[in-house]
Amino acid sequence: MSGSVASATAASGAASSNTRLAGDFNTFLTLLTTQLQNQSPTDPLDANQMTNQLVQFASVEQQIAMNQNLESLITLQQTAQLTAAAPLMGQRAEVESNQVALQNGRAEIRLPAAGTARTAEVAIIDAGGRVLRQQAVTLGTAATGWNWDGRDASGRSLADGAYGVRVTGRGANGEAVPLSFTVAGTVTGAERSGSNLTLSMGGMSVGFDRLRRLTPND
Repeated sequence: MSGSVASATAASGAASSNTRLAGDFNTFLTLLTTQLQNQSPTDPLDANQMTNQLVQFASVEQQIAMNQNLESLITLQQTAQLTAAAPLMGQRAEVESNQVALQNGRAEIRLPAAGTARTAEVAIIDAGGRVLRQQAVTLGTAATGWNWDGRDASGRSLADGAYGVRVTGRGANGEAVPLSFTVAGTVTGAERSGSNLTLSMGGMSVGFDRLRRLTPND
């Protein structure tokens, strides 16, 4: 969903809420007016009760105005977030994701320095869960990157798009250990879906909160 469509959806929802609230407001006003018109001259409406109803009357009116103001603030915030994401277009970025974006026949997975894990087993997976490419990578004293050339195990070039990625750390004795990693790609778009801002990297989409680092373009 694009930012403009999401903003329109949010505005429509807020407008619907305001309509319901305004309807309640009008109903309340009608009931209060009817009550005043039909009160007994010998037993008029108690002043305290009248005051309480007027307070409720003002409270409903203020809630309608507050909802309208919140609707405007939400729209402005959504626009500001999309505008803030504009400078990221075309930039190389690292994100946390279980997918990797193959762009122009290239993808990169960023691996941490060696620690408990001495090596990493990197697997590229298709939508059906089939392993397309797998490789063991020796971890160094600093963070390293594993570049995928977009080919499967048989050397066949694959189409650009989003592919699953699985990274398994291996300790000194070959035991499996947890290993964090990020994937790198070029930001190609940004859009808002509901209250979430999403970045696109070719055929892959990831939440803005998953952005971990911007890197210089090659």
